[in-house]
This record gives sequence, structure tokens and C-alpha cells, in this order.
Amino acid sequence: MGHRKHRTRMMIIAGCCFLLLVTGLARTEAMEVKSSYIVQFHEDVEDEEELLADVLQNVTPDFVYDQSIRGLAYSLTAEQAQAVKAVRGVTSVDAGVDYEVSLRESVPFIGADDLRSELDHRGVKLTGKGVKVGVIDTGIDYTHPDLSRNYKGGYDVVDDDDDPMESKVKGKAQTFHGTHVSGIIAANGSVKGVAPDAELYVYRALGPEGQGSTAYILDAIERAIDDGVDVLNLSLGSPINGPDWPTSTALDRATEAGIITVTSNGNSGPDLWSVGSPGTASKAISVGASTPPLKAPHLKMDGSDEHVLLQAVQGTKPWDLKRKNRVIDGGMGLPDDLDGAEGRVALIERGGIPIRAKIENAKNAGAVAVLLMNNVPGTFMAGVEEPLAFTAAAIDHKTGNQLREQIQANEDDETMMETTYIEETDHMAIFSSRGPVTQTWDIKPDVVAPGVDIDSTVPDGYLALNGTSMAAPHIAGAAALIKQAKPDWGPEQVKAAIMNTAVPLVSEDGDRYPPFVQGSGRVDIQAAVLSDTLVYPGALSFGVWDADPDLQLFQRLEKELTIENHSDEKRTYTFDVPSSIGTGLRWHLPMATTVQPGEKKNVKVRVEIEPDIIDFKRVDGLIRVNGGTEPVTLPFLLFSDEPDYPRVSAFQFGKLPGNGDWMYEVFLPGGAEELEITLYDPDTFAYIGTLDHETDLPEGPFEKRIDRNELQLKPGLYHVLVYAKLKDREDTLESKILLLESK
Repeated sequence: MGHRKHRTRMMIIAGCCFLLLVTGLARTEAMEVKSSYIVQFHEDVEDEEELLADVLQNVTPDFVYDQSIRGLAYSLTAEQAQAVKAVRGVTSVDAGVDYEVSLRESVPFIGADDLRSELDHRGVKLTGKGVKVGVIDTGIDYTHPDLSRNYKGGYDVVDDDDDPMESKVKGKAQTFHGTHVSGIIAANGSVKGVAPDAELYVYRALGPEGQGSTAYILDAIERAIDDGVDVLNLSLGSPINGPDWPTSTALDRATEAGIITVTSNGNSGPDLWSVGSPGTASKAISVGASTPPLKAPHLKMDGSDEHVLLQAVQGTKPWDLKRKNRVIDGGMGLPDDLDGAEGRVALIERGGIPIRAKIENAKNAGAVAVLLMNNVPGTFMAGVEEPLAFTAAAIDHKTGNQLREQIQANEDDETMMETTYIEETDHMAIFSSRGPVTQTWDIKPDVVAPGVDIDSTVPDGYLALNGTSMAAPHIAGAAALIKQAKPDWGPEQVKAAIMNTAVPLVSEDGDRYPPFVQGSGRVDIQAAVLSDTLVYPGALSFGVWDADPDLQLFQRLEKELTIENHSDEKRTYTFDVPSSIGTGLRWHLPMATTVQPGEKKNVKVRVEIEPDIIDFKRVDGLIRVNGGTEPVTLPFLLFSDEPDYPRVSAFQFGKLPGNGDWMYEVFLPGGAEELEITLYDPDTFAYIGTLDHETDLPEGPFEKRIDRNELQLKPGLYHVLVYAKLKDREDTLESKILLLESK
């Protein structure tokens, strides 16, 4: 199993208190800047440390991995990392990144309560009894009365001991996420989880503020494999949309070892391509978030019929305003920005200072509530480390700007906002990250589960939270119930049962959500347990068809399917042809296939493409398989030419400790022909300077150190524009950085 060669801590460097922090950096006595790197090796290498001895000279690894991946974690300078990449036998050198912790109604809603009368092969009720569920998170309050009976062990990777107790110290160090996740899976008290008799093994890999490094996550996966867990839940994520990131690879390896791995898809929706590792792992069950039955608060502005969903700010009071309220522009939430906030809702922009400080400043100014607007396009998941008894909600960048413009236009008259409450059930949560995965084009998420207003355990009580972090443990609990009912099923069969029986969801307008939004649909645990036909893989991605005039008239793509008959009688399965009129696709589906009880057969699904009449950039739909007790629908996806995935993501920037040099890091999913990072004045958008310009960069993370003498930045707020170009597609990523004077 993975183990630590010597004690090391991954530091988060605050520099001069930047808005965006450089993460995973450490400093040596000689002031050399080092980062965490994950080094992976070819299977023929016999002694990994010996292979690198000449290059690294007395540098010992921080972690050794032999089950989740074959690799080592080192703290290295950029120059050392480059030297390691050149060593024959090294397959990859990846910079470590930080991961974040991305029931009353939800458990019965997905069918878990309906199974309590069902029995397993021993005549025991289906409650998860005897199934070991691992949780990699911020730890667990195993003294909580709803969890104390289920907790069986684990490890604290952060503090390197065998006590994964959640941090209960008041302030920034306090965490509660892992306890909440554990409760959704297996609470057995005032709150009942999905599998209330499952055994919990918890690995604390995320420390204060719910953050942890790649090295910690990998070590926790190694320990879970060594402990022989049946199911492993990771309600965490990163912004890296790549299939071969170490955490994704490790989950695939854990699945191959027989563990049903479940991970959250991320909270960066609703944009396409927003899924992040480890949600990109092909063999894991990646879970998006849907809404259970609830009345959701929506913002309605004066003079508009549009209703905008208000996202909860985790750890604050739920939005419960009932009448029209005056709203002011509260700027960045600094005390001077909040003059006139008394008795009003304060619209505050994200960034600059911590969210908790913004809300406390508004509370002290007499505001009745806070609306947090994103400072970059799209929605975001906001939260505070310690519960705060004040009402707050979050809105997307576009809505926030519209409201701010209305406030500024009504300079002589106050702007009003109204809260309406709309009943929502079985719709996608707007924050739920979308797929597909870059490079492999895999459909993610695989399935969705309730992730909005989920009430569960936290240290010393209970709390309702939102996120795909809350959706994933519903699936982990479901997997525990299926594993109890079908102990001989492996991870692929359990995943198929969950996907094959999911309920396809439609939008408020009645349109089917595409597969890269909902996967197969919302989980139905009872149907999954009782299913007698399995078809896998549960979703089909045919990848990218690259138009080439020199190729033959018809081009063919194909995928192999496995059909398993778990009934007591012979079954004949047939396929319905998807509707593809006018797209230039011709489907060739299997003929009627007969499968004997307890047996399985492999069949092939083929699609031919007519280049002369092809008329799509992306086509998706459902393939229906008939013959089981209930039909099985398989989502499919196919691209024409280069997909329009974002060319840049995950920008970080800050000052290095010791010598004052700067460093930035970006993630380039497909590489970049050109990369440029530019600084602007945040108010006037006047050009300040170009941070860097690069060409012909490879796919994956790219980092660069900039000499302090080459870049002179004064304290203040800056608007950052990151530009990347690849294959005639240009993308930009916007952010803000706040530089405060050094003390």
C-alpha cells in the first residue's frame, strides 16, 4: 500500500494575501521553490527510486504508491522535474494540484426506503449490512450519535495517524464535509442514510478549509485498497478535465482491483466540459446533482418576468425572504462599500476577501441578506468554513451584472427585488458540472442523484448542504445495497445496474437533458437492485469523426456491448434504431440476440458515416434495448471534427516565498498553439501589461516562474485575461487577483 517515506506537509502559500493562491509549494532552507510532483513509471521498471538516484541525488520520495498507480510523490524544483521527465522508464511527471470538497426527502425519493422489505441471499434486510464503504474526505465525527455505530476505522493522511476525526477547532481549520457525506451514506439514528447498516472506513485526505493535495488523495486510495473496502466514495474534485490525471488513473486501478468507486462530477456547471478529475475516471461512477422535491427560491427583479434560481451559500441560513426587498450595490463587501446597507439586501461581488468576511461586514452594516455574484462568467458554489447565522445566496455573473446595472440606473430611486418559491423535482442542478471528458470524449456524469438541500450529519448536529458532493454518497449508498443483494457482482455490473435503470430527466421546458448533462438519468435504487438484465458499458461514446476527403465513401465506427441475463428464463433482446434523420448516420444494430439464464453475450453496435451528407458537429441520443423486464436505454455521443472544449482552465497566480519571484500555472486540455496572459484595470479595463506570451505548448498543466525584476506590480486589484488558441478555436478565462501590501 502507499506509505510516507518521511513527514511532509503541502503548504498553501498566501504570499501577499492574493485572491488566487499558488498551491502545493514548499520552500527549502536554500530558498529553492519546490512543488509536489507525481512521477509514474513503466511496468518494466524494477526499482523506481534507484532509477532516479543519479538525477535526484539524495532526494527521497514523500509517498510511495504501488496499488492505485505505480509511482512516487516528490517535492522537486521545476528543473529537477524536467530532468526526471527525461529518464527512460518514466511515463509521466505531473504537478500536484489541490482538491476541494466540491436526506429527509432524498433517501425515500430515490427508492432506498422501498427496499427495506427486500432480503439478500441470507434472508437479511437490504440495509448495507456487511458492506465496507470507504470515504475519502475531511474526516468524520465518529462520536456523532447517528454515526458512532457505523464507524469501523480509517486513517488521517493529513496528520499521519490512525485517527481521522473531523477538525472541530473553531475558525478556519474547522471542517464538516466528511461527516455530512458519511451521514448520507450510512447515518443510523435521527437521520437514516441510504445504507444505514454499512460499515464506514474514513480517510482524512482533505485538511483545514477542505483542501488537500494529489499526493494525499493517492495515499488515501492506496489505504482503502489495502483495507479491502467494497465501495469507495470521493466527494471532491479539481478543475482538471483530463482522463489521465493521477487521481483518475488511481480510481480506475482501484476499480480493476474490485472496488466500486464513486466520485462527484464537480460543481462548475452549467457549462459543457466543466467536469474535473477524478470525475473524469472512465471506470468510476461519476455523479451529477439533481433536485429532490423542494421549493427553491428564485430572484425576480423589477420590470422582468425572469426567475433566476438562488444558490445556497453552504454554512449560512437558507434564503427565506418572503416580501419585496430593497437591494444596494455592496461592491466587494468591504466595510466602506456597505454604506446604506441597513435593512436592505446587499449585492456583493465574489473575490478580494473571504466570503465569510463579506457576509459579516454586511451583517454588521445592518443588511437583511447578502446576494453573492460570481466575478467570472457562470455560476459557483459558495460556502463558509464555520456555520454563520445570516441569510445569503449566490447568483451567476450575468444576473449579478444585470442587477448591478439596474441599481446604477436607478440612482435616484431604490431598486427592488422579489423572492418567489418554485417547486422543483427531478431537474438538473444548475451548478452540476457537465461533460464530456477531453481527449477520450467519455460521457460524464454517468448518473445523477439528489444534491440540493440535502440534510445530513455534521459535528454536533445536522445541516442542509448543496453540491455533487452530496449526490455522490447517494450512489455510494446505493452501491452498498446492490453489493449486499448481489455479492458476486463486480464494479462493472453494479455500475451497469445503476445506469441501466436510471430515470431520464427533462428540463422545465420538457426537453430531454443531453447525456453529458445527466448521464443515464436519476438513480432508482429499487429498480437497480431488482434488475434482471445488464447491458454495459451503460453509455456509448463513439469519439470524434475527423472529416477527411481522401477516405472512402462510408466510414464505420463500432462499440462492443455485453448483455447479461440474470433472470430464470431465456430472454431474447432486440435493439431500436435511434432517430438520426438528416445527420448522415446509418446505424447497424445487432439482430435479435437470445441469452440463456445466467449467461452473457457480446454484440457490436456500428454506425456508418456518409461524409458527403454529414450535417452535425455533435449528435447524441438513446439506443433502446428491449427484452428484459424493463427496457434499457443507452445514451450515445458522437462528434464531428475537433470538439469545442475550452482551450484553457485552472489558472493560478501568486508570489513565491523567499525571493519574491512570481509563478503562474494553467491547464491546457489539448495544448495550445498560443497562450497569452494579460492584466487590466478592473474598473476601466485599461491595459496594464502582458504577464506572459507562449507558443506551441503541450497538453496538460503548464507552469512558469517569472523573475521579480521583470514584473513590477503595485498593490491593488487586477483583472486577468488568459487567452489560448488551438486548431482555429480561441478561448479566454477571466479572473481577478488582489495584491495587498506586505506586512
